[in-house]
Amino acid sequence: MTEADLLDIARAGIWTLIKTAGPVLLVGLTVGVSIALLQALTQLQEQTLTFVPKALLMFAALVLFLPFMIGTLQDFWKLVIDRMIAGG
Repeated sequence: MTEADLLDIARAGIWTLIKTAGPVLLVGLTVGVSIALLQALTQLQEQTLTFVPKALLMFAALVLFLPFMIGTLQDFWKLVIDRMIAGG
């Protein structure tokens, strides 16, 4: 396995990380900003108002995107195993 192969695997790993974690993180970001805006407009500073909806919606996003995430991780590991078999 050459250095170029290792860099390709590292790049694929980073891209897989972004594709896998991205949807759930974007849901958390969107919910957090929306609730922060609502709190700023109403001057209601309750911590559970931020935590509970964000936790529930991120869990729902995790359940919704789980098949896509598993498929992405399977594709990455197939790539890694194929590279290992071809290299050694």
